[in-house]
Amino acid sequence: MTGDRYTVISADCHAGADLLDYRPYLESRHHDAFDAWAATYVNPYEDLLADTADRNWNSERRIADLEADGIVAEVVFPNTIPPFFPSASLMAPAPTREEYERRRAGLRAHNRWLADFCAAAPGRRAGVFQILLNDVEEAVGEIRRSVDAGLTGGVLLPGTPPGSGLPELYSSAYDPIWAVCAELGVPVNHHAGSASPPLGDEPAARAVFMVETTWFSHRALWHLVFGGAFRRHPELRLVLTEQGSGWIPAVLDMLDYYHARLVAAARSRGAAETAESKFGAGLAEAMGKGPSEVWRENCFVGASFMRPHEAALRDRIGLDKIMWGSDYPHDEGTHPYSREGLRAAYAGLPRDEIAAMAGGNAARVYGFDLDRLGTIAARVGPTVSELDEPLKEPPADATSPVFAPGGAVRVW
Repeated sequence: MTGDRYTVISADCHAGADLLDYRPYLESRHHDAFDAWAATYVNPYEDLLADTADRNWNSERRIADLEADGIVAEVVFPNTIPPFFPSASLMAPAPTREEYERRRAGLRAHNRWLADFCAAAPGRRAGVFQILLNDVEEAVGEIRRSVDAGLTGGVLLPGTPPGSGLPELYSSAYDPIWAVCAELGVPVNHHAGSASPPLGDEPAARAVFMVETTWFSHRALWHLVFGGAFRRHPELRLVLTEQGSGWIPAVLDMLDYYHARLVAAARSRGAAETAESKFGAGLAEAMGKGPSEVWRENCFVGASFMRPHEAALRDRIGLDKIMWGSDYPHDEGTHPYSREGLRAAYAGLPRDEIAAMAGGNAARVYGFDLDRLGTIAARVGPTVSELDEPLKEPPADATSPVFAPGGAVRVW
């Protein structure tokens, strides 16, 4: 906080270049292939064809929009189509062997573009850079290059959905990635939508996607926990973004239950051995600490457009773990009603708690300078009295789920 205003940092925003503007960021040896690909590519996303699409890459417009919304800094996830991708990279399936080289070149072009985009607003953007998991050694190199280029948002961890052909995230094959992220002090981010398997075009597919997509994204948590990544790399940090937050207490209880049950069964081998003994063999040694303790020490949640029933669980989730996000410029985001969204979620809560969830925690995780941002917040941030006032009626044209009536804690 600065004076009577909150310093609001959105831990979930999205950006990317217009398609042809990625060309200068590609290695020249890919230019001819890019020209041929771009000439026939048809963008499937209406929002990237609309007049408002430039919110993804127009730096001045973006700053103006966010400041009008009371936001002074942002964590920038990808949004547009990188070179040689069939869709936005968050949703794209893992590349085949034949696709890998060009897809990797496309993500590297995005990372280079993102470094320039973040440099255009010094101290106000933490760019999340991208890798592929097909070649771990190359991924480690890209992580180092991206950090050297000034990207502070950490790595975007791709999903490994069923059928991807990649090792599961608990595999020791990815240990070099966890090691370099721990060494460099950059978080590993896992965003919703990036781990779901293809569901086809049946009428029910969209509904099934909505039911399942967050569960597939949550899998990164228990894969890394049970895989022992945090035991081997205690400085590693995991951020789960735009997956809700109300599921966390119950899922941690479930993971603790299975952990305790399997470890106890494994220790009983040779005495009162049970059928479960083999499932827990070696688990305690591989994991180290239990799931809830790992959560408290290593994990965070990008709780985009947090809702009141989630805020009520903040002590169980961890006040120092929650980072609010606007999801700009997505339709489900809170723009241009982020002030109202913050009121809907946080009105009536202690001021220091609001300050932590609205910006302080994100500053700590992503390395923002709160003193520097405070001078901007003193001009554009929401006031204490503004966020103290409960929101009686949501804006009539608001599209964010934060304003939807009847929110309830989900199973996942």
